[in-house]
Amino acid sequence: MADSEIVFRSASELGALLRTGKLSPVEVVRAYLDRIDAVDPRVGAFITVTRERALAQAEQAEREIAAGRYRGPLHGLPYATKDMLATQGIRTTNGSKTTADWIPAYESTITARLNDAGAILIGKLHLVEFAMGTHLWAPFG
Repeated sequence: MADSEIVFRSASELGALLRTGKLSPVEVVRAYLDRIDAVDPRVGAFITVTRERALAQAEQAEREIAAGRYRGPLHGLPYATKDMLATQGIRTTNGSKTTADWIPAYESTITARLNDAGAILIGKLHLVEFAMGTHLWAPFG
């Protein structure tokens, strides 16, 4: 399946293809990483891309699914999170210069649950500093 066919499918479609073995987690993660490489230089959505870790987790998910240890509908699916959620061993900047080099020693509840479900973190996304800004919205003038 072409990368463009993969990255524009819904999570439920990809999950079904992963569960049945019609797609592998490695194929899906590589397609998303290729898309990040192609688009993010213009968009600038990612602060951090967790390429090596994501590929290693995709290989593990592929082995688990093939061995019948399917964890559920998120197993093998890539995700990205705002860079305000602590991710153990991965820089978490909170979009701020004051925490630009912080590498948490613990995992946030959200990412821990996604990890336990077999979802694969592909990167951390930009945000307004400490997610405190509303000035970017200005819908009423």
